[in-house]
Amino acid sequence: MSVFLELGQRPDEPGPPINGPAAYPADVSARLAGDAEKIIARYPSARSALLPLLHLVQSEDGCLTPAGIAFCGGQLGLTAAEVTAVATFYSMYRRTPTGEYLVGVCTNTLCAIMGGDAILEALQDHLGIHAGQTTEDGRVTLEHVECNAACDYAPVVMVNWEFFDNQTPSSARDLVEGLRAGEPPLPTRGAPLCTFRETARTLAGLPDSRGSGTEVGGATLAGLRVAEALGMTAPDAPAATESHAQPDDSNAAAEATKDQRAPSPSATVPPKSSTPETKPNATDSTK
Repeated sequence: MSVFLELGQRPDEPGPPINGPAAYPADVSARLAGDAEKIIARYPSARSALLPLLHLVQSEDGCLTPAGIAFCGGQLGLTAAEVTAVATFYSMYRRTPTGEYLVGVCTNTLCAIMGGDAILEALQDHLGIHAGQTTEDGRVTLEHVECNAACDYAPVVMVNWEFFDNQTPSSARDLVEGLRAGEPPLPTRGAPLCTFRETARTLAGLPDSRGSGTEVGGATLAGLRVAEALGMTAPDAPAATESHAQPDDSNAAAEATKDQRAPSPSATVPPKSSTPETKPNATDSTK
């Protein structure tokens, strides 16, 4: 008798499995390998480059694919399972093809109170899609985001991780219409928009030809300006004493071993069946 086991995510796990081509054509692999070499060279341990390499392959496919997973593993000496375990942990790595512009509407507490939920609902109605889906023209992928880290400008919409502050349902509709028309508006702050795939290359650490964008806005600096006006300052840090000037033995040991790999499990982990730990009738007095 044979038993067929279909491997994949749990039935209750959100998001689809990673699909797509199993391998890149030779010319694509060669081109990506040149970029990967520059990225990996920045890290003392090659496997530390996994996150930027995942952005690199996402810039090629618009999402993660088995080909991208295999490429990252081959570059870093990791198995597909090891790469996938990391890739599926972070929401910035997409499992489905993404449009030219990833539009994220913050629906966390403050943005929701200020109108984030209404903005998301308006965009779903206007685009004819639900959060997590892409328009038929491939221009816009819509998603709701738990926090855009911009509460001082709530409600906030992000396009390819660039900020559009103080949005309303009307301004958000105008924003996506500009994206679909090929006339992307300038972000409220930050660099000019580029496509999702170009953004992924930037997140991989490759050169970005765009300008640096606008300066920090007034709302972000409001607290600092009030503190300066009131003459408020942070207390000085305590001076280091002589006993703290030199690292202790534990810190020195940690520093000396920080770049070393963790030891592999020993031959007795887990315990063998003949050891007292695994005897079903063993008690504390007999171990």
